[in-house]
Amino acid sequence: MSQLTALKSASTLHDVAAILGFKPSALSYLLYVCSEATKYRTFDIPKRSGGTRQIAAPVGPLKLLQRRLADVLQNCVDEINRTNKRSDDDKQPDCIAHGFKRKRSIITNARQHRNKRFVFNLDLEDFFGTINFGRVRGFFLKDKNFALQPKVATILAQIACYQRALPQGSPCSPVISNLIGHVLDIHLVRLATLTGCTYTRYADDLTFSTNKQAFPSMVARSAVGNEHVWEPGKELGRLVTKSGFAINTNKTRMQYRDSRQEVTGLVVNSKVNVRQEYRHTVRAMVHRLLSTGSFDFEYTTTDSAGVKSTIKTLGRLTQLHGMLAFIDGVDLSNKSVLPKASGISLTSKELMYRRFLLYKDFYAATTPIVMCEGKTDNVYIAHAIRSLATLYPKLATVGSSGKITLTIRRFKYPGKKTRKHQSRNAGNSTGRILGVNGGSNDVGNFMRTYAAEIGRFRAPGKLHPIIVLIDNDSGAAPVYNTIQRLTGTKPTGTEPFIHIIGNLYVVPTPLLTTKASMIEDFFDSATRAIQYKGKPFDPSNKFDSKTHYGKADFAYKVVQPNADKIDFNGFKAILDRFSDVIDQHAKTHNAVPLSIPAVAAAAAP
Repeated sequence: MSQLTALKSASTLHDVAAILGFKPSALSYLLYVCSEATKYRTFDIPKRSGGTRQIAAPVGPLKLLQRRLADVLQNCVDEINRTNKRSDDDKQPDCIAHGFKRKRSIITNARQHRNKRFVFNLDLEDFFGTINFGRVRGFFLKDKNFALQPKVATILAQIACYQRALPQGSPCSPVISNLIGHVLDIHLVRLATLTGCTYTRYADDLTFSTNKQAFPSMVARSAVGNEHVWEPGKELGRLVTKSGFAINTNKTRMQYRDSRQEVTGLVVNSKVNVRQEYRHTVRAMVHRLLSTGSFDFEYTTTDSAGVKSTIKTLGRLTQLHGMLAFIDGVDLSNKSVLPKASGISLTSKELMYRRFLLYKDFYAATTPIVMCEGKTDNVYIAHAIRSLATLYPKLATVGSSGKITLTIRRFKYPGKKTRKHQSRNAGNSTGRILGVNGGSNDVGNFMRTYAAEIGRFRAPGKLHPIIVLIDNDSGAAPVYNTIQRLTGTKPTGTEPFIHIIGNLYVVPTPLLTTKASMIEDFFDSATRAIQYKGKPFDPSNKFDSKTHYGKADFAYKVVQPNADKIDFNGFKAILDRFSDVIDQHAKTHNAVPLSIPAVAAAAAP
C-alpha cells in the first residue's frame, strides 16, 4: 500500500502513528501533553534586507516526527505527480515551484529566466505565517488528491503548526507550504501564459520574465512619475490575494537586460552564474586559508532603520566548503544544459576547489587518514580495527561501556551511481575534483596531485599521516612507478611503509608465502571459504558471476553482517604497519623534509 493510500485510509491517531513510525502513546503525548514551550526553540536571525526573522525550531522527538511527516508528504507528492503525469524534469513547462522540492533548487529556478529582456521579482509577506492551522487542516480535508478524514487532517495540522501557523524552522513547513501554495502557482502560471511571461516560485520569492518589447501591465507596471520604479499589476495583486497571500510591496524590483539580472541570488543574463563578487570573495578566503591556516568570514546586514553594517567573524572550514560546493554546483548545472566542452582539464574554479579539499581533508587533517584502493577495503579495515581495538590504541578507543570509536578516518569513495561515470562532470564532488574514484591508477594520481600541491601550502599542517594502503601485487605497478617518479627510488615491495612527502605514506600489504599479496589474503581460510547464494568467493577482478561471487558481495554480504564472528587476527600485520606510520610521523612531523621542492617539481605536470 502506498503512503498516500495509507493516509487516505487512516481514520485514527493509531493509524497516523503507524504511518509515521511512532508509538500511538508517544504521538499522543507530543500532541496533547507537551507544552509548545517545551517542543520548540525560538530565536531571531538577521535579514539581509533589514530587521530580524523569528525561527521556531522543533526539538527532540517532535523534530523527528515532523521530518517523517515531511518525507511521507513528499512521497505522496511524487505519487500524485506520477499519477497526473507531471514531469520532475526542470526543463518541462510544469516546472513552477522550485523551493524545498526534490530535484529542484535555486539553480533550476534561476535557469527558467536566462537571457530575458525583463526580469520582475516580488516577495510574499509573512509567507509561512499566513498559512495558519485552519488552512493546513482545510487543505488536507478538501484537496482532491488527499481528501483525508477530519480527525487525520486535524492531527497533521497539529503536528505541523506552532502558535496556530506553520513555523519557520520546521522540517515539514516547506512541503506543506508548497502544497498550499500550488493553488497560487496555478493562477500565476495561467497569468504568465496569457501575458507571454515565464513564472516560477521559490518559497516566497516570485519571478516573472519575458522577452516582449514592453512588460505586461497585468503583471507589473511603472509607478506614475518614475518609469524605473515598478509595482505589481492589478491582476497579479488580485490573484495573490485570492490565493490567501499578500505581496510585500517593499520588495519588488524590475531588472533590465542591460544591467545585472538576478534570480534567487544567481545572475541570469546569459547563463546561470554566481555573482563575480562572491567568487572573488571565496578565492580570497581560500588564499588566506592556505597561507595562514585561517580566514575571516564577512557578511553585510541591514538593520530596521536601513543602516548597513559588515559583520566579521573567524571563518569555519565547513562554511568555505559549502561556498565552494555552491559555486561548483552552479558550474555543473551549466555543463548539464550547455554544449560539452572538449578535454577533461579542471577549470580554474575546480583547481581552487581541489586545493581547498587537499588542505582541509588531508594537509590539515585532525586524525590519521587511511586511503584504500576501494570501498570494499574500507569495510575490511573498519571491522578489523573494531575486532582488534584493544591491541591498537592508536587506531581506536574503547569506552567504559565497551563502545569502540575509530580514531582514524577512512577516505570514502563515491557511491554506486557515481562510479559509473569517470568524467569530471559526474559523481561525488570530492571524488570528481580529486580524480579519485577507486583503483591503483587513481591512487597514483592522488599521490602526484598531493605532492604537487603541498608546496603551495604555507599554513601549519601535516600533523597526522595520510596512509595509502595498496595491494602488493601486479596491480601495484602504477603506484610503485609513481613512487619512483616522486622519490627517485622504486620500491621492492618488502618495505613496511614508504614515506613519499610531507605527511603522505604508502603501506603495501605484507608479502605472505608468495611474491604478491592482496588484502583479502589476510582473512582466515574459513572466512574465504564462505559461500554466498551457493557460490564460492573469487577475489579476482575477472571472476565469472555465474559460478562465483566477487569482492563487493564478500564485503557487504559476508564480512559486514558476520563481522562479530570473523577471525581478523590476520590483519594484525597490516594494522601494525598503520601504527608504525603513526609513530614515525609523530617523531618527524615538525621537520620539513628537504626533498619537498624536488618531489613537488617531479609531481608537477
